[in-house]
Amino acid sequence: MTLPTVTPWPLEAIWQAVEPMLPGFSVEVLPQVDSTNAELMRRAQAGRCEPCLLLAERQTAGRGRLGRVWHGSETAQGPGTLTFSLGLTLAPKDWSGLSLAVGLSLAQTLHSDILVKWPNDLWWRDRKLAGILIETTNWLAAPTPASRYVVIGVGLNIQAPPAQTMTTPPVGLTELVPDADAVTTFGRVVAPLVRALQLFEQRGFAAFQRNFNDRDALTQAQVTLNDGLQGQAQGVDAQGALLVQTAQGLQRVTSSEVSVRPVPGPDYGHL
Repeated sequence: MTLPTVTPWPLEAIWQAVEPMLPGFSVEVLPQVDSTNAELMRRAQAGRCEPCLLLAERQTAGRGRLGRVWHGSETAQGPGTLTFSLGLTLAPKDWSGLSLAVGLSLAQTLHSDILVKWPNDLWWRDRKLAGILIETTNWLAAPTPASRYVVIGVGLNIQAPPAQTMTTPPVGLTELVPDADAVTTFGRVVAPLVRALQLFEQRGFAAFQRNFNDRDALTQAQVTLNDGLQGQAQGVDAQGALLVQTAQGLQRVTSSEVSVRPVPGPDYGHL
C-alpha cells in the first residue's frame, strides 16, 4: 500500500476496513492522472489485476458514460470533486444492474435525500450530483471462467462545477451536507461500496431491487428515451431493467447505450 506522507486522505483507515474483505487490496493517491478508470484498465491489460482503489487529486481527461467528459472542479478549501476508481475481480452469475447497485450504495451512505437515476447517476431534485462509469476486462489469470476484472469509476461533486457546458444542471454535496469535503466523504463511501459489490456478486441485483425503487429518481416520471420512445417510468425489475409504460405496453429498457431524460412538467415524479 502506498502512503504518501503529504496527503490528508484517510488511506490507512480505508485499507484497514477493506483489506479483510479483499485480501491483497491496496489504496493509492495520484496527484494527477488522465483518468483513474483508464489507469486501472491499463494496469489490468498489463496483468496487474489485484484489488486496488485509485484516487486522483486531479484528472485531466475524466470520462463519463457514452464518451462524455466528466467535469471536475477545485476550490480554495480543497478538491471540489471527488474522483476515484475501484478495480477488483468479480464473478456474479448476472452482471445486470451493477451500476444501479453501486449508485444505491453511494446514495445510502451520503444522504437520505439522494436519488439514483437509471442507469448510473446520483441526483438531488433535478440536478446531477455524481456519475458512475463501469468497465470490465477478461484476463488470462482469472480464477474462474466467469471472472472479470471490473473497474468502477465515481465522480462526485463536493462543490457544484460550472454548469455552462452541461445538459443536466450540477449540484454539490455541500448543498445537502454543508460541512462535507472530499477527504471525509472518501473515507465514508469505500467500505460500504465493497460490501455492496460482494453482495451483488453473491445475490445479483435482486438483493437491491426494493431499496433501489425507494430511491429511483425516475419513478412515475414521464420519460423520453433517445430512440424516441416515451412513457411513464415504473421502477426497475429484478435484473435492473427500467420499466416504462408506453402506448404500446410495458417496455423493458436494458441497454446502457440508451439515455433516459425526464420530461419536465406536472408528471416529473419526485425529482
